[in-house]
Parts: sequence; structure tokens; C-alpha cells
Amino acid sequence: MAIVDRSSFIYTVQPGDTLYSIAARLGSQIPLIETANALYPPFTDPGLIYPGQVLVVPVFHHNQVNQIISQGNTLYQLAQNYSTSIDLIQGLNPEIQHPDFIYIGQVIRIPVFIYEVEQGDTLNAISQRFGLSLSAVLQANQNRPGLSPDVIFPGYQLIIPYPSSRNMLVLRPFPGSKVRDGQTLSGYARAFEGSILYQMKDSSGQTIIRETAVQTSAGAPSYGSFSESMNFERTPTASSGELWVYTRSAKDGSIQDLVKVSVRF
Repeated sequence: MAIVDRSSFIYTVQPGDTLYSIAARLGSQIPLIETANALYPPFTDPGLIYPGQVLVVPVFHHNQVNQIISQGNTLYQLAQNYSTSIDLIQGLNPEIQHPDFIYIGQVIRIPVFIYEVEQGDTLNAISQRFGLSLSAVLQANQNRPGLSPDVIFPGYQLIIPYPSSRNMLVLRPFPGSKVRDGQTLSGYARAFEGSILYQMKDSSGQTIIRETAVQTSAGAPSYGSFSESMNFERTPTASSGELWVYTRSAKDGSIQDLVKVSVRF
């Protein structure tokens, strides 16, 4: 899968912007921006952008996607766009003390990754691969130039929401990716005493990893990070499966905050 292994900014074009000014300000390159957003014929004249368009701007850092706040952005709207919660966005950005207090030009981390379209891809196939609805993918990419529900082109970069619940975000493994013994499980969680659980089964129902506890770096009400090497207890008997990451209720032991990640073996 062509998941982009570099950081990106999600940037809303402002009056007076040019690709040159955007690239210079954010540390990118014009050809990278053009390819990521289909800013080339026959979709548009070279370099032609309009205020209000939302661009993916690739930069050369570690894999993280940041949103640059523009006029009209609210945490509620961003949470809706990216199929996540206000709480989780605040958890990734502890400097945000109140959900109503964000400002134009502020840079915040958002729970999405970038996927680069490959030959033969369709939006439906991409949505299914990542366990999302087509509407969720389109919603995450609204106001993007060069995007049509019917036709996408190799090299175009799509914004894809990570698997998450209100209190849980799984960063690795990527949904739909191939996993192996020793693979890293990582993410963020808000959990009582920082205790979370995970398990993995293949699509034939065989348990690959039994319920296993992981400790996060902080307990509720904070979001703590977690990173764990997943050790297979059995060899998968199918080519696909599902990873569950969750907490259990202290009251009745029921599963809460469940995040399901489809995987391949």
C-alpha cells in the first residue's frame, strides 16, 4: 500500500496565496504539491489555485499530519470532517485548553494519515481497505481540488482517518497492512490507570494473540501514548484478520472504547 511515509500539512488556500508562497512558507516543493492535489492539466492550469481549496502539502519530516487552522475552522467541524472526536483532537494537542479557543494560523495534529493513489485504485476499494465508508473518505477530503468520486489518478494524495474511538487512537499498524510477529502496536488512549488491552484473530476465528494488557504513559483524564511489540502465539491460518484494541469496564468487565483494525498476514 502506498501510505505516505512523510509529514504533511492540510492547508486551506488564502487570498493572495501562490504555490510558490505556500511551498516556501511550509518547507515543501511546488511539484510535490501539484502531484498531491492534481494541480495539472487536464484538471486545471499549472499552478492555478483558489481561496477555500484544501491542499495536502507534503514536507520532509516524520510521519505526522498537521492542520493549519483557517477562518471558520472549529474543533467540532474538524472532528466531523475526520470521523473522530473533539476530545481526541484535544488529547493529541494538550496545548488546546478549551475547544472553542483555537486561532487562525495555529498548527494542530489531527488523527489522519495520507494515502497516495496507485494505478487501479478506486475510492470504493480504498474505503473498504481501510474499513471506512466512502462518505467518510469524501468527507475527510471535502474542498480538495482534483478529486472526483468517480475518477482518481495515481499520485493523488488522500486524507484518511485513523481507526479511533472517543478514548482510543491506533496509529500502528495501519489498517489493511500486513502484520508479522513482533510488529509494533502504538497509539494514544485515555484509560483508567492507563491500562488498555488488545487481541488479534484471523478471519477463520483462530486467536493469534490472546487478550494482552498494555500500560500507557498516562492515566485518565489525560491521553497517554502506548507502544508494544505484538508477539504471535499461533501462526495465522488465513490471509486476513482483525486487531482489537480496547478497555474493559471496572464495573462489569464489558469491552469499551473498542477500535477494530483490519490486518493482513
